[in-house]
Amino acid sequence: MNRTSVVIVGGGLSGLYAAHRLEQAGLHDYVVLEARTRLGGRLLSESAGEARFDLGATWYWPDMQPQLDEVVRALGLRTFPQHEAGMMVFEQSATAPVRHLDGLQGESTPSMRIDGGMARLVDALAARVPGEKIRTGHGVRRIERLTETDTRVESVTEGGEVHHIFARHVLLALPPRLVAERITFEPPLPDPLARAWADCPTWMAPHAKYVAVYPQPFWRAQRLAGSARSYAGPMVEIHDASPAGEGMGAIFGFIGVAAATRQRIPAEALIDLCRAQMGRLFGPEALHPTAEWLKDWSTDAFTATPADTVSAGGHATAPPAAPGDGPWQGRITGIASEWSTLFPGYVAGAIDAASEGTRALSIS
Repeated sequence: MNRTSVVIVGGGLSGLYAAHRLEQAGLHDYVVLEARTRLGGRLLSESAGEARFDLGATWYWPDMQPQLDEVVRALGLRTFPQHEAGMMVFEQSATAPVRHLDGLQGESTPSMRIDGGMARLVDALAARVPGEKIRTGHGVRRIERLTETDTRVESVTEGGEVHHIFARHVLLALPPRLVAERITFEPPLPDPLARAWADCPTWMAPHAKYVAVYPQPFWRAQRLAGSARSYAGPMVEIHDASPAGEGMGAIFGFIGVAAATRQRIPAEALIDLCRAQMGRLFGPEALHPTAEWLKDWSTDAFTATPADTVSAGGHATAPPAAPGDGPWQGRITGIASEWSTLFPGYVAGAIDAASEGTRALSIS
């Protein structure tokens, strides 16, 4: 019989950090189930040459998020500040970009990036978890409480194979709304808890990012910061995404077109519009990226639900992470970022929620 003490549902940052904490505490009897064929969840970095570029989360703030910073440093990852020097471009319309001095855009607390992309954080944690503990391509669809000590977790592979694991406790390392939408609980969750989870917006789910890579950050020679704000679109907020050090340059932008509208536009057409906007903002060189990507998280079945298509996708107040009473009390705990009471929806929230969730298992 396939039995373990803990099942971690989700192999994103919170799931992998929870597994890492279990290893550190000497609890090696666990399994991580990840529906995707890759690890990382909403931390996604794509490669161009020797550099990687973030299509999901990009920044964190060490002064405000010391626990995450401590994890980054303990894993030996290098960081560097977000490039801000230079002028920001403000686009009122598609025909009249206006430059503003950098003093109008600066942040009091610098945003930090991980050298090599946020996926380095995923890679470093995965390297500390034994490979046999992680099963990718296993989407959990049903969780049943059988006895006082047994909970059955049912997953299905891409090929349709059904697997069962029996555990004492389940850590839910995926967004609350996704849990409520995709996983059947038997007996059902308490109605107030199920509604709270279903009503919790999923960070990144309604959003899309465009990234363009160039041989060098040519805009800096024009005293531009590589950042912009636009009322013309399709991108509304743009930032320098260049790697640390000399060499390759990159810029990314958040798409301002609503998710429901984006899904009616061919991806190639939206990419063309983004590239044209880059040319308006940063000049002819911006029209010829060496690599480019569009990641629409609203079409990612492992991130978004239909409710996210009409959601603003902000950082909502964290719902309860576990039932306070009833048959599921002490059996399931939510540990994804949205369950963090400190940083719901942020990268730091995944570390915080996973720490709290494993602490509930009496892990120090």
